[in-house]
Amino acid sequence: MVSNPVHGLPFLPGTSFRDSTKTAFHRSQTLGYRNGYAIARRPTVGIGGDRLQFNQLSQAELDELANKAPVLTYGQPKQAPPADFIPAHVAFDKKVLKFDAYFQEDVPISTEEHYRIRQVNIYYYLEDDSMSIIEPVVENSGIPQGKLIKRQRLAKNDRGDHYHWKDLNRGINITVYGKTFHVVDCDQFTQTFLESQGIELNPPEKMALDPYTELRKQPPRKYVTPSDFDQLKQFLTFDKQVLRFYATWDDTDNMFGECRNYIIHYYLMDDTVEIREVHERNDGRDPFPLLVNRQRMPKVLVENAKNFPRCVLEISDQEVLEWYTAKDFIVGKPLTILGRTFFIYDCDPFTRQYYKEKFGISDLPRIDVSKQEPPPVKQELPPYNGFGLFEDSAQNCFVLIPKAPKTNVIKMLLNDNKVLRYLAALESPIPEDKDRRFVFSYFLATDMISIFEPPVRNSGIIGGKYLGRTKVVKPNSTADNPVYYGPSDFYIGAMIEVFGHRFIILDTDEYVLKYMESNAAQYTPEALSSIQNHIQKQEAPASKLDKSTFTRFPWLHISLLKGGCVNIPTASYFFYKSIYV
Repeated sequence: MVSNPVHGLPFLPGTSFRDSTKTAFHRSQTLGYRNGYAIARRPTVGIGGDRLQFNQLSQAELDELANKAPVLTYGQPKQAPPADFIPAHVAFDKKVLKFDAYFQEDVPISTEEHYRIRQVNIYYYLEDDSMSIIEPVVENSGIPQGKLIKRQRLAKNDRGDHYHWKDLNRGINITVYGKTFHVVDCDQFTQTFLESQGIELNPPEKMALDPYTELRKQPPRKYVTPSDFDQLKQFLTFDKQVLRFYATWDDTDNMFGECRNYIIHYYLMDDTVEIREVHERNDGRDPFPLLVNRQRMPKVLVENAKNFPRCVLEISDQEVLEWYTAKDFIVGKPLTILGRTFFIYDCDPFTRQYYKEKFGISDLPRIDVSKQEPPPVKQELPPYNGFGLFEDSAQNCFVLIPKAPKTNVIKMLLNDNKVLRYLAALESPIPEDKDRRFVFSYFLATDMISIFEPPVRNSGIIGGKYLGRTKVVKPNSTADNPVYYGPSDFYIGAMIEVFGHRFIILDTDEYVLKYMESNAAQYTPEALSSIQNHIQKQEAPASKLDKSTFTRFPWLHISLLKGGCVNIPTASYFFYKSIYV
């Protein structure tokens, strides 16, 4: 390392001297780690181990160097942009200060109270320095409560100054429109906001209570009757408490007997019993509500009371040794009342709770007394005999005198005179059958199909009706569950098998295209695509008719001259268009 030159000599080669004893010329380490954290430290020695000056730069000089802008290198520093201005209605939007307060209201005309304490909530809206005072609604108070002062800026003196959030604190009084409100506390947000603004809050106070409301909260006076048993105590204790039992009376041992359901009511207030009938719809009985009127039921009679005229005179205590009580009515046990044996199978929840508290009986399960009906005999139709339609043959098994099967009248009215017509070719290995064309007519009202073969001159085949109106069964369906052809099965390119003969659909008329357009949901994508391809082919330029066509079909020439189709039942525009255009 080059040592410092002698003072006064220029720093030139030959005027400086090297210390030959120095061997280390590295820089000292300025970064260390302690407890896993990197800590920077100032070096104490320089290159070569020379001791550095202790007071190299003061802290003020370091701060000046740190804040000094490098003007020569980077030019004049750019001034930072000013901070964005945020208006008050944006900065304090939905920020509300809430204070709990109360005011005292005099009650001049009342013997029970002289003043009334009414609790309110004071809301201060920071966005526009407005305030509102709302009184919480107290149920059954008889006082119109709610919004006492609507949201507005409230004046605090006669000079027109308004209340500011700096004027609000706990333990102070606020006078608004001649009414003084005492603030006792605030919520956590309000406390945090005011403390952040440097306001020292007073300690919170307890909310004043209304003396009349506290008086009403006291429990009412209880009047205790003597512990000795008396009817008045039983009446007052068990008034409107009734035990309800569900019972059944089995009278099937007698001729024309049956099982009938009843409801037994036991009134705890006077130990009386009432039996009500349970009526069902169309049970064939008069709708009498009561079987036994409410009365005390005797359980054990005296010996000489067997011949007592009960139907004339009422039974008194002299003829009865023991009366029925609540402990005699137990679920799952029979009970004999006035000569009839009732079986109790269930009770209501109040009765279960009463028996649990009174007698310690907690297990009162419901007993199933319903009788299961024998399973119905499954009626099966005989096999299809092959005559007529399947529905016609099935009618012979339903009624003694056969009737025509029911038709869907709404469907017939909606689809009356709606016929879908298709042009089809016969799929046959016979060469003479390849040029044969057939017109399929599908009647939407009855789902029937008719086939017509237009007569062709000099063809050797007699045209006309090929198949009358009938329902055609699909080839894969069974005789017991036939599936008939529907409108969704007819589309261009579809194969229709009619009683062993196969037909290929070649064309349709315009009404079928409109029907498929309005009922596209019931058609398969294959059917819709076939119609689309067919329409695209029709829009292409058609070939001209040759003379042999008019020679073979003279009616076609006449119809083209008239600009329409031949006026015969089975010839249509699509027929001529599919074959000869």
